[in-house]
Amino acid sequence: MNDSELLKRVQAGDEAAYDAVFRTWYPALVRVAHALLHDADAAEEVAQDVMVELWRRRHVIGTDVSARAYLLRAIRNRSLNHLRHLKVRRQSESDVEALYEAPEGADQPIAAEELESAVRVALRELPPRCREVFELSRTHGLRYSEIAEALGISQKTVEAQMGKALKILRQRLAPWL
Repeated sequence: MNDSELLKRVQAGDEAAYDAVFRTWYPALVRVAHALLHDADAAEEVAQDVMVELWRRRHVIGTDVSARAYLLRAIRNRSLNHLRHLKVRRQSESDVEALYEAPEGADQPIAAEELESAVRVALRELPPRCREVFELSRTHGLRYSEIAEALGISQKTVEAQMGKALKILRQRLAPWL
C-alpha cells in the first residue's frame, strides 16, 4: 500500500493504517527534527507532536497529498516553531532577569523592594488570561504546548498571550529597566 492510500485510510479513522504510518515515518521525523534542532529530546517531542496532530487533524488533511510530503512539511514547520519559541523564551527570560537585578548603591535594598512591588502590581494588572499564561510559564515552568493543553487553547494563542504579557510588563516596568 502506498503513502496516499495509507493516508486516506488514516483519514477514515483506520487505527491500523495510523500505526503503519507511525512505524514507517516516526524514526525519519525524529532524524529530520534532530538535524534542525540539534537536541535529541526536543526532536522526539516535536516528532510525537506531529504524529499526534496527524491523528487529531486526520479529517482536514487533503486527499491529494502523500503521507511523506505531509509529515515532512509538518516536522519542518513544527521544528521551526520550536526554534522561534526558544528564541522568544530566551529573550523574555533575560528581560525578566533584568527586572530582578537590583541596582547597585547604598539604597539597594529599598530599590529591590520597590522593584519587587512594581513587578507584583504589574502582574496583577495584566489581563486575566495573560497573567494565567505568564504565571504558568514563568512560575510553574510549563512549556507553551503544556500550557495550551492545560487551558484548552492553541499554542499560537499561548504565544500571543505571552507576547502581550511581556509587552505590557516592559511598558509598566520601563522606569526600572
